[in-house]
Amino acid sequence: MEASPTTPPRPDHAALAATVAALQSRAKAELTELVAFMSVADEAQFPKSECEAAAGWVAGALRAEGFEDVALLDTPDGTQSVYGYLPGPAGAPTVLLYAHYDVQPTLDEAAWISPPFELTERDGRWYGRGAADCKGGVVMHLTALRALKAHGGVPVNVKVIVEGSEEQGTGGLQRYAEAHPELLASDAILIGDAGNFRVGLPTVTATLRGMTLVQVRVDTLEGGLHSGQFGGAAPDALAALIRVLDSLRAEDGSTTVDGLAADARWEGLQYPEEDFRKDARVLDGVELIGSGTVADRLWARPAVTVLGIDCPPVVGATPSVHAGARALISLRVPPGADAAEATKLLTAHLQAATPWGARVAVEQVGEGQPFRADTSSPAYASMAEAMRVAYPGEEMQVSGMGGSIPLCNTLAALYPATEILLIGLSEPEAQIHAVNESVSPQELERLSLAEALFLLNYAAAER
Repeated sequence: MEASPTTPPRPDHAALAATVAALQSRAKAELTELVAFMSVADEAQFPKSECEAAAGWVAGALRAEGFEDVALLDTPDGTQSVYGYLPGPAGAPTVLLYAHYDVQPTLDEAAWISPPFELTERDGRWYGRGAADCKGGVVMHLTALRALKAHGGVPVNVKVIVEGSEEQGTGGLQRYAEAHPELLASDAILIGDAGNFRVGLPTVTATLRGMTLVQVRVDTLEGGLHSGQFGGAAPDALAALIRVLDSLRAEDGSTTVDGLAADARWEGLQYPEEDFRKDARVLDGVELIGSGTVADRLWARPAVTVLGIDCPPVVGATPSVHAGARALISLRVPPGADAAEATKLLTAHLQAATPWGARVAVEQVGEGQPFRADTSSPAYASMAEAMRVAYPGEEMQVSGMGGSIPLCNTLAALYPATEILLIGLSEPEAQIHAVNESVSPQELERLSLAEALFLLNYAAAER
C-alpha cells in the first residue's frame, strides 16, 4: 500500500489542544459504548460473545478512521485481537499503538456505587470497569489520531493492536506476534496501558515487574474426616497449606522465596509513604509490609500475593478435617530477574515448606518476563517535549510499575531496535482491578494531546 506523498503542516499547539478538548464529548460517548461490553476473557464468568462484540466495536472504529487491513486476529488462546494500519507520509516512521479491550472481573458487584458496565459520571470522574484499564486507552489513541487528522493528517505510519486477553495473562497475542513477526514491526511502540504517578504529573513507565502464576495443591487424606473423631492426629490439608503460604513472607511482610533476591533499590522517582497509604486506602493503624522505600518494594523487589484459596466458606462449613486444599499464588518478578528461574525457585520453596510429609503439587498457569526500557532514546525526548506542552509547568517523570505487561518483553525481543514507551490512564485514583474503577476525563484529554504531540515530535526527530 502506498503512503500519502506529503508531510502535513505542523499545527499550532493551542489549536491542537482546542481540537482535543472539543473531541472529549465524543470520547465520553464512545467510552460509554465500550464499557457496556462485559468483555472479561473468561467464559466461566461471562459469555464469549461480549468480548467478540467489543472486538467488533474496535474494528469498526478503526475502519471509520480510514485504517486499512483491519482484521480480527484469532490468537492461540481462543481470543481475538484487533489490528489495523493507517498509512502516513512517504518515508515517515511507523508507530505501533497498543491497548486492550478485555477487562478484569467486577469482583463484588454489590460494592460498586454505580453499575460496573455503565459509564457513570460522579465527582468529576467517569466510573466503570475498564474506564481506565484499558478501554480508556483505546479511546485515547482514537482521540489523538482524530485531532491530528483535523489539522492536516497523521505524520507517521500508524499500526494499532488492541488485545483481547491481556488481563487473563494467557499469552495469545504474544504467541501470535512471534508467529507473525512482520505484523507489529515498527520504529516506536506506544503502550497505552500504564498511568501517571498521580493525576496531573506526566509520567512514562520505564520498568515493569514480570510475574509467575502457580497453583499449589496439598493433599493429606483420602477424604474428609470428622474433626471431633479424628482431629488432633489426622493431618489437615488446609492447615498444611496455611503453613506453606505463611512461609512466603518474613515477619515484616517481605516476600521470602528461597534463593530469590529481595534487596534491590529503586533509583529515581520516589513514592512517599503517606501518599501510598492514601492511594492504597490502608486502614488507620495498619502497617505497610516489607522493608526499604515504597518504591523499592513496588518497582524493584519481588512481591508474592495469594490470589485465592479453595476451602469451604464459613457459612455451611462442617466440623471436618480437610483432605485437600488449593491456592493460586502470584509472584511479581522485578527487572533483572528471570521469571522462569523465579518459577523454579518458587516451586522448590513451596515443596520444601510443605509440612508433615503432605503430598504437594505445583502447577504453573501463567508467566511473563520483567521489562526495562531505554529512556535515553529519541522517542523519550519526543515524549518529554509533548508532555511539557500537554501539562504546562510540569516535566515528564520516569517511574516503575509493579504490574506486568508480558507483551512488552515479546515486542522487545522481536524488535530489539524499536523504542518502547508506556503511558496511560491508570493513575492511583483510578483504582484499576478494584471495585469502582474510574478514569479522570482531564487525564484522558491531556494524554490524548500528549500522544498527538508525541507523534508530531517523533515524525520530525532525527533518528
